[in-house]
Amino acid sequence: MIKVVVVGGGWAGCAAALAAAKAGAQVVLLERTDLLLGTGLVGGIFRNNGRFTAAEEAIAMGGGDLFVAMDANSRHRGIHFPGHSHASFYDVTTMEPLVKKILQNYGIDIKTRTRVSSVVKYRKKIQYLVDDNDEMIQGDAFVDTTGTAGPMGNCLKYGNGCAMCILRCPTFGPRVSITAKADVKEIMGKKADGTYGAMSGSCKINKDSLRLELKDQLEKEGMVVIPLPENLKKSGMLGKKACSQYAIADYAENIVLIDTGHAKLMTPFFPLDMLRTIPGLERARYEDPYSGGVGNSMRYLGMAPCDSSLRVDGVDNLFCAGEKAGIMVGHTEAVITGLLGGHNAVGICTI
Repeated sequence: MIKVVVVGGGWAGCAAALAAAKAGAQVVLLERTDLLLGTGLVGGIFRNNGRFTAAEEAIAMGGGDLFVAMDANSRHRGIHFPGHSHASFYDVTTMEPLVKKILQNYGIDIKTRTRVSSVVKYRKKIQYLVDDNDEMIQGDAFVDTTGTAGPMGNCLKYGNGCAMCILRCPTFGPRVSITAKADVKEIMGKKADGTYGAMSGSCKINKDSLRLELKDQLEKEGMVVIPLPENLKKSGMLGKKACSQYAIADYAENIVLIDTGHAKLMTPFFPLDMLRTIPGLERARYEDPYSGGVGNSMRYLGMAPCDSSLRVDGVDNLFCAGEKAGIMVGHTEAVITGLLGGHNAVGICTI
């Protein structure tokens, strides 16, 4: 039986593992932290804008397990808020165990708290990986879904420093790129002003720290827009965001909150003392990232050069998905590219 090793347990990695397993492979999924879904643990937005069509197409073609799970775990559907139409929000506090169960039902071997330390390659093929415990992990094909955010040094160099985000580099060690370890030169996203990377587009506020009427409105309607006073408007922040649909005036002139189980604040960061001057937010407290008043994780700093099949250039049996495959944002893109990368990883071994 073909063995596929997926490294990185975010939405893309989960989708890649699922696609490979459904194609008949033995699958091992490696995740360096203790939770799956990666930034999906703080995301929650799906089916918005053109992503609705992509999700429906994936379901129609037999790859919809994860979208069905999101639908089953959604708190709100058909929500319109600035830059987004007909969005659904899944509950970020309960999504991960459901996804893990789906993968286990397909016989996928999930290894959490497993961080790759080195890649052993012969000519143009990866032979095996070695983890931090010096254990060898062999495979016929590999999928790199390690993402492009982190390590802490990148957040310091290109952002405002480590924001102690959900990636939790201080606890579980920095992200390890399989592509880079395989001696492939990665691509760094570069903005028009010459700077590299982009800042994750939101922070989480503890919903119980909101004024009660604001919390009730958020839970009833799914979103709240609060106009900012002139002195708090943040037009200079728009260019920092990873998500272009947030780089519009609405996000400089308003506080936009959506209900994903927490109150998701759709801005890269907002100093806490300033945030607490806004009516309804007098007691506001950040969740992940805990330093949401200072900064957020920096992304697009380690993409893999690849072809249209998502095979990484120069390595015959390495594929990629999610942000690793290019400048893209959203759980839908992660899942779709994951399905493609996982399926093709099996296909290359059967040629």
